[in-house]
Amino acid sequence: MPLDPDLAVFIGEVERQRGRPVSEMTIPEARAGMRALRVDSVRPEDVVPIGVVTDEVVDALPVRVYRPAEVEGPVATVVYLHGGGWFRGDVDTHDQVVRRLVRDTGAVFVSVDYRLAPEHPWPAATHDAVRAVRAVAARLESYGGSDVLAVAGDSAGGNLAAIATQELRGEVEIAAQLLIYPATDLLGHHPSKDEFGTGHLLTTEMTDHINTLYFSGEAPAAGDWRHSPLHGDLTGLPPAVVATAGCDLLRDEGEAYAAALAGAGVRVDLVRYDGMIHGFMDQGHVSRVAADATLDVNRRFARLLAEVARDG
Repeated sequence: MPLDPDLAVFIGEVERQRGRPVSEMTIPEARAGMRALRVDSVRPEDVVPIGVVTDEVVDALPVRVYRPAEVEGPVATVVYLHGGGWFRGDVDTHDQVVRRLVRDTGAVFVSVDYRLAPEHPWPAATHDAVRAVRAVAARLESYGGSDVLAVAGDSAGGNLAAIATQELRGEVEIAAQLLIYPATDLLGHHPSKDEFGTGHLLTTEMTDHINTLYFSGEAPAAGDWRHSPLHGDLTGLPPAVVATAGCDLLRDEGEAYAAALAGAGVRVDLVRYDGMIHGFMDQGHVSRVAADATLDVNRRFARLLAEVARDG
């Protein structure tokens, strides 16, 4: 399916506003640009209403805790890791994404403000993700009140969620995972990187720039699961919802990860949203198709959370 026409218009507008590629911007400029797109442009009346939202600190990490408006009995707790290429993004830029998830799942979400590159290059973000999940697990009853703990993330955050799930296997009981257009093979090559490497906001030029920033400290080894979870041991991991975008250069590696999970005996709900681009979970305001896709992702995850809670 071709690119959604409304998203094609949106891409053109964003590129005109940027004026030049992200790779040519300073770090503060790139971060400000993402904030302008995802925070400054949100009108107060468009903020998704939920229950109580509080900023807290967990194991020295800033987090934002979102509680649903109406809760009857214990609910699941989900640790959320935001996208942004490991060098930009925060709990503010993904506030609306998480609010929709809380509204549609009824779960408590703990959104993590992990350290960013290049000030804190790999593997700092992975360490923070693991720390956050471990710390939330230790005080689980103070959040959703049930023993159901899940992890979720989009893009770079999907990468961190997958890595944390592998790292904590056997130590922390993670019941489910939601991986939204995740980066799973940072140094690998997949056909979608050629097919959608230009003209779809996230470009090959940008991912190359991201890798340069992310790996500006310790040099990565190809095939290391600590940055590319596709190469890890996937046996015994919790069931997953994996969502990919049809017009996203990360599409194939996300789907490869879903296939690898299934091959390792993990129950996987893989769904590709045709016509969508990377970041569609925050593009429902410009595309009805993106809004419908977002709702579908959230409902699939809600069903998975209900199933793992029921099955104990």
